[in-house]
Amino acid sequence: MSETSLEVIYRDEHIIAINKPHGLLVHRTKIATETDLFALQLLRDQIGQKVYPVHRIDRKTSGILLFALSEEVNSSLTAVFRNQKIEKTYWAIVRGFTDSEGTIDYPLRKENGQVQEATTHYQTLAQTEINVPLGKFETSRYSLLEVEPKTGRMHQIRKHLAHIDHPIIADRPHGCNKQNKLFKEKWSMDSMLLHAKEVKFKHPVSGDVVHIKANISSEFDRTLGFLNFDLK
Repeated sequence: MSETSLEVIYRDEHIIAINKPHGLLVHRTKIATETDLFALQLLRDQIGQKVYPVHRIDRKTSGILLFALSEEVNSSLTAVFRNQKIEKTYWAIVRGFTDSEGTIDYPLRKENGQVQEATTHYQTLAQTEINVPLGKFETSRYSLLEVEPKTGRMHQIRKHLAHIDHPIIADRPHGCNKQNKLFKEKWSMDSMLLHAKEVKFKHPVSGDVVHIKANISSEFDRTLGFLNFDLK
């Protein structure tokens, strides 16, 4: 990845947003010593000024990643996320046929043992059944979901969808090993199919409503194709 390859999808005097590719870390971390590429450093070098990550999305998740261009705006935007005054919409491809819509209200435990309330709403956008046998089933079924996390817990969407037995394709460790193996061997696809597609919030300086959208990745789009999803 070159230093000029990040896709900037929104920018004003105070805020910049990129469409983060799958596999890119937000910033340096002690647990990822095998890479020296990070969204924060790449974006800083690309635009030639300091940037402040307002929030995080998983390394395996693609989509919208917001940065502030000053410490003051970063503090304000961080509070927007912390106080849940932001609308976040994700797309996910999951195993099986989901209900037309649903709400997952299931507390999640942090690494330190603390239990946090967590709520996720989802709506099924499309479903597909293909003639690919797996295990005891003669066909394979998948659903495309629009997901709205109402809280912001670590791996919340991944854990919640696994909790209702509809894990995200290519998720590790929360997904289905048999499905993940099938996708890798049959279609050479091992990018987790979770994408941060839209955010909407009140601008901390102007007060205007900011609505940012990020196109799905080429791998996500390719998967919609070979699974024969009909999005019409």
